[in-house]
Amino acid sequence: MNAFCLKEKPWIDERIKRAQIDKYLDKGADFIPHGEIEQKLRKAAAEVGDPAYVRDIFQKSLKVETLTPDETAALLHVEDPQLWEEMHAMAARIKTKVYDNRIVTFAPLYLSNLCVNDCQYCGFRRSNPLAQRNILTMDAVRRETEVLAGTIGHKRLIVVYGEHPRSDAEYIKKSIEAIYSVKMKTKKGWGSIRRVNVNAAPLRVEELKELKDIGIGTFQVFQETYHRDTYARVHPAGTLKANYAWRLTCMHRAMEAGVDDVGLGVLFGLYDWRFEVMGLLYHAIELERKFGIGPHTISFPRLEPANNTPFASHSRYRVTDEDLKKIITIIRLAVPYTGMILTAREPAAIRRQLIPVGVTQTDASTKIGVGAYQRHAAGQENERQQFILGDTRSLDEVIRELAHMGYITSFCTAGYRCGRTGQKIMNLLKTGREGQFCKLNAVLTFREWLDDFASDATKQAARPVIQKEIEEIKEKVPSLYPLFAEYYQRVSGGERDLYI
Repeated sequence: MNAFCLKEKPWIDERIKRAQIDKYLDKGADFIPHGEIEQKLRKAAAEVGDPAYVRDIFQKSLKVETLTPDETAALLHVEDPQLWEEMHAMAARIKTKVYDNRIVTFAPLYLSNLCVNDCQYCGFRRSNPLAQRNILTMDAVRRETEVLAGTIGHKRLIVVYGEHPRSDAEYIKKSIEAIYSVKMKTKKGWGSIRRVNVNAAPLRVEELKELKDIGIGTFQVFQETYHRDTYARVHPAGTLKANYAWRLTCMHRAMEAGVDDVGLGVLFGLYDWRFEVMGLLYHAIELERKFGIGPHTISFPRLEPANNTPFASHSRYRVTDEDLKKIITIIRLAVPYTGMILTAREPAAIRRQLIPVGVTQTDASTKIGVGAYQRHAAGQENERQQFILGDTRSLDEVIRELAHMGYITSFCTAGYRCGRTGQKIMNLLKTGREGQFCKLNAVLTFREWLDDFASDATKQAARPVIQKEIEEIKEKVPSLYPLFAEYYQRVSGGERDLYI
């Protein structure tokens, strides 16, 4: 323990509640069986993915059924380039079946980079003397939100916090309330954030219940790596994050607290990516088995360079662009109902290649320095950022590109406000009904954003996409088309936040 966090030591010592780990273990063991995973990967490597067996697996994925570890291991060891092309095409087909032709956009909002941990790969680690530390006041949180909601037009945020007593559960709660309080005048209505997702350190059940009560969206905690030895190497002993089991069981506590939309992820590049994909699968299976609900989202960030952080640039497990495409494809096939998040860590050219194979969410106008939106920072601010971004394009530019690719951008948050979360949304996703239902609200919210925030070039690019979606609604959802058409006219006339 160094001087940076000596005064935080009493808080650190009291954070982890062993009883909130043990209740989810099976005779003291967790649900990531390292030996079993390694054995299945070795077996699949020796068999090298029989094409007939792999194509049979496709049919199971197409039924929106979670794959078994053996089936997923087989996909991980396909070598035939033609078979990989079929896998990419099948992943795209499944994404369209479950989520239709839409991409959800959001922005990350970093509220604090104070942290008691010392993760080797992170620019915010406590031993980094070059990191410029900051935590936003509630007034500053509102000013950041005003830019995001009133100038750019975002409706969803993912708020991000370091693990520190000053950014504890009470701070998280107050900051989310501050975000929801902001309403900004737009051309025709009001700009506001309608859904706040949270990326934070593992919390206790009682803390998660409080966040549930104020209306958080998805709660994300990434395991970083499921490989226990690697986890211990990159998260030094004596830090809060060194406790593998406390982090691993966090989603169990969230479910117990009633936060039934949870987000999984690993930091690809810390260990072998095939093992990590298996870890994500086992985690999804565990949540389905214990709670009947799998992960609402899975993220797949790659290790990126970070200020004064040599480890981030020299990992022996770095993931290539082609491997990342394989990762996304296999996760879409293995956990076909889940939302999949691709972030601005990746350069624009890579995002263009990866979105078609199963991605459902992406960020834009991204700034990850604490307070960067209100500063209108023109470039990246290495000393204030956790890592270096690959894509800093505006939301308008990203949406225009998505339109040229044939996608509709959705700002819809209706499902969450109507209670379609957890088991309810899982049933809709697994039957393919959620995609059709959300198409209606996607078009309404896209029309709203275009009128309030889009450039003329983006409006022009969006016109054929919206027209195509309207024709599909008329054909595929005729019973709801009259109500949709009425709402569409009302939104075009200036009404806001109408949803079905």
